[in-house]
Amino acid sequence: MEIKVNALMLRAADYGENDKILTLLAAGRGKLTAGIKGVKKAGARLKFAAQPFCFAEYVLACRGGRYTVIGCSETESFYDLRTDIMKYCAACAAAEAALALTYEGDGADGIFYALVNAFTQMCTGDERRALIAFLLFALDASGYGLSLEKCPFCGKPLSAAGDLRFDMPSGAFACAHCCDGPRAGAGTLNVLRRAAGLPFNEELASPEAEKRALRLFKEYFLYKTDNRFSALSEYIKLL
Repeated sequence: MEIKVNALMLRAADYGENDKILTLLAAGRGKLTAGIKGVKKAGARLKFAAQPFCFAEYVLACRGGRYTVIGCSETESFYDLRTDIMKYCAACAAAEAALALTYEGDGADGIFYALVNAFTQMCTGDERRALIAFLLFALDASGYGLSLEKCPFCGKPLSAAGDLRFDMPSGAFACAHCCDGPRAGAGTLNVLRRAAGLPFNEELASPEAEKRALRLFKEYFLYKTDNRFSALSEYIKLL
C-alpha cells in the first residue's frame, strides 16, 4: 500500500551504511517514522527529502506497519534556516518541541501548520519571536497552555501584580504572596502576552526578557514532559 502525506522532516538518524530513519510530522497523521534508502550516497535522488526542515509531499510505501519513503515532491526547503546558526538552532528547538508534543495517529494539524508558519517567519524575520510564539501555541494545543492574564489564586490582574511567580503545576503566572514558585519578571510576562496577542507593555518586552521567557519554556517543558529540550538550551547559550 502507498500513501501520500504533506509533512515536515523533523529528525533524521543514520541507519546502516547509506540509509536513514526519518521522523516526519504529517498533516492529519501526526508523527510518522519512515526509512529512506541510499540518501547518504553522493547524488542520491531523494537526498533533499532527508534534509532538516524539508516540507514536502512524501510518498510512503507501507508494509507490515513500517513506512519507507519511495518518492518526494518538495514544497519548501526552508534553506535559509540552514545557513544562519541562530535561525538553525531556533528551528531545531521548534522541531524538538513538536517531536515532544505530538504522537503517531494524532493529527496535530494545529501544531503542524503553526510549525510551517514559524519556519517561514524564521527565514525572513526575528527567529526569537517566531520561536516564542510557536512554543506558546504548541503548549496550548497540547493541553499545557500558560495562564497570562490573572493570578489563578486570588484573581488579581497580573498587570497590577508587581512581583510575580510562576506556578509550574498549573502553568500560571501568579502574585508573589499567592505562590512560592520561581520568580518570573514582568518582562517575561509581557513577552509572552505579546506572543499571545494580549495587551502588553512594549518597553518591558526587551531582548533580555525574551531570553528569560525561553528559559522559562525550558524549565516548564522539563517539568511537564521530562524532556530536557537540548536544542533550546543550545539556542539560549547563543543569545
